[in-house]
Amino acid sequence: MVKNRWDNNSTFKNGLNELVYRSNLLGQDRSVANWGGGNTSTKSTETDFRGNEVEVMWVKGSGSDLATMKEKNFTGLRMEDIRPLMEREDMTDEEMVDYLAHCMIDAKHPRSSIETLLHAFLPYKHVDHTHPDAIISIACATNGPEIAKEIYGDRYVWVPYVRPGFKLSKMIAEGVKANPNAELVIMEKHGLVTWGETSKESYDNTISVIQEAEDYLENKAEGKELFGGSKYDSLTSDERKTILASVLPVIRGEVSEDKKMIVTNDDSENILSFVNSKDAKELSQVGAACPDHLVHTKRAPLFVEWDPASQDVNQLIERVQAGIAAFKETYISYFNRNKSEGDKMVEAVPRVLLIPGIGMINTGKSWSAANVSESLYHRAVSVMRGSTILGDFVSLNEAESFAIEYWPLELYKLSLAPPEAEFSRHVAFVTGGAGGIGSATCKRLLSEGAHVVVADINLEGAQQQAAEMNEQYGENRALAVKMDVTKEEEVIAAIQSSALTYGGLDIIVNNAGLASSSPFEETTLDKWNLNMNVLVTGYFLVAREAFKLMKDQEIGGSMVFVGSKNSIYAGKNAAAYSTAKAAEVHLARTIAADGGEHGIRVNSVLPDAVIRGSKIWDSQWKKERASSYGIGEGDLEEHYRKRTILNVNILPEDIADSIAFLSSSKAAKTTGCMVTVDGGVAAAFTR
Repeated sequence: MVKNRWDNNSTFKNGLNELVYRSNLLGQDRSVANWGGGNTSTKSTETDFRGNEVEVMWVKGSGSDLATMKEKNFTGLRMEDIRPLMEREDMTDEEMVDYLAHCMIDAKHPRSSIETLLHAFLPYKHVDHTHPDAIISIACATNGPEIAKEIYGDRYVWVPYVRPGFKLSKMIAEGVKANPNAELVIMEKHGLVTWGETSKESYDNTISVIQEAEDYLENKAEGKELFGGSKYDSLTSDERKTILASVLPVIRGEVSEDKKMIVTNDDSENILSFVNSKDAKELSQVGAACPDHLVHTKRAPLFVEWDPASQDVNQLIERVQAGIAAFKETYISYFNRNKSEGDKMVEAVPRVLLIPGIGMINTGKSWSAANVSESLYHRAVSVMRGSTILGDFVSLNEAESFAIEYWPLELYKLSLAPPEAEFSRHVAFVTGGAGGIGSATCKRLLSEGAHVVVADINLEGAQQQAAEMNEQYGENRALAVKMDVTKEEEVIAAIQSSALTYGGLDIIVNNAGLASSSPFEETTLDKWNLNMNVLVTGYFLVAREAFKLMKDQEIGGSMVFVGSKNSIYAGKNAAAYSTAKAAEVHLARTIAADGGEHGIRVNSVLPDAVIRGSKIWDSQWKKERASSYGIGEGDLEEHYRKRTILNVNILPEDIADSIAFLSSSKAAKTTGCMVTVDGGVAAAFTR
């Protein structure tokens, strides 16, 4: 249920500042305002560049979100320039956009909202347009106008569905003008418009109108069986996770045929209640609950018919694969039936998949994009619940849906996103991710668009790194997992966690390490086994589990092993370490040989003495290596620098750069390769 969140003690420096506050309050409740949807405005008097006072309407800029937008996300337009438009009979979208660009008080402001004229044509100082679940339930019910009359009497205006733009704005203004008692507008299959003479009054009216609808809905819901009642039972949480760990990589591969997609899942109570219901399949195919949903969820989800009580995971995989193939064919036909000259088809894969007993799966170019489709489908479920309580759920027809999905003004909002980088849509798994080379690699891949899994035996360190990375690069771009590479069950669990969070993996960086030094005759069996367990067996376990997942995805992948100069050079007093590192790079070559037919590339980077930022060099290893060279610990970095041909020290970032290169499209035809990053140590030249 929505709540009035206005803080009466709030103070504002100006009207625009107050508009930001109001907008953020509305946007913070997703049952009121969809992600990226809705718009708000205020009309005020401003001083223009000539020093003259002019009436200005501040309205939400295109591509911003009410929950997070700031003053810079609003556009100021001169009302004296907009008012003449009220006399026009019609105006194309292109004409409207071009005209409004000339009305801006500052060319640096963002393009104004698609629904700018809706705000301008209403004679109120403050206007809110939102998409509340309860209101859209009425707007998408077959008997919506009758229900609205029961709730609001003569206080509402009902506007038939018209795509946002000039015509809709005129219809709303004329409808309000014709009804002197009007306090709200319900836009069929779309949303709500409210207003006020003060910002608080506009906000209060919005919340009050929604609360009336919610109270009515909940009263009607009493004693009703939602969505036709239950047809399936949910699997247990553990069962769902086990199945999803196998199914999500398959789904990711199927939907990544043209461009890679991040895949997430949701098994919240309301989603499970819906997907397990008798009417879920039929309702889910009616169409989107709101035009704003279409670009992010497509017209309908893929409903996978699978009985969790009688069918196993292999049958689910078969049905998922068949379902996605059918979805693609259907979508391509839909596009071809409705396309206009110049239209280019976006990916023909589902953004939402519904599976009885399991829940909802969402796809997107990033975790945040998949999360948007997830959030919007929660809203769709809420609307379908409300509409079916009141009557029957209806949606946009096919032509109306296509007109929104491929509407240039809607696609423009998506074009505001920054261009995709080298590792956009990729998921990288970095072992030893909390250490020097590991954290540098994570940051390097994140800087070019990747999502990363920071895997480390030191969970606290991994969590700290992931938190810092998410603060810098965005929510859920990094995931911390605890993993001891020598423990098979922890490796399997960590790889599964990656699949459950992002849908799969594209890049494996086998980097976890340790080192020991001692004269050969003093090398104990425990020390020997420790090196072999971490640097050979550990790398084997991580690579094996990742290899299986990448095979299931069927979209290839890259593995990079962080070896050492000692992989090919017999380091003094380092028999265990050098032997393990030699085995490590040969393991990489054998996996490269096996992975070629699956598009899985495996390469190695061979560094030398990365001392700065290294956890290994903070250990006994530093003392041992200094002793073996007969120098002090403080002289070790200088010793390593002087023995290189280039007279340089090697830094974690140097290794990260090589890992990024080998993982990138620039090395798409390179596998089984060893790249030395050691400043030039002649004794370690590959041959």
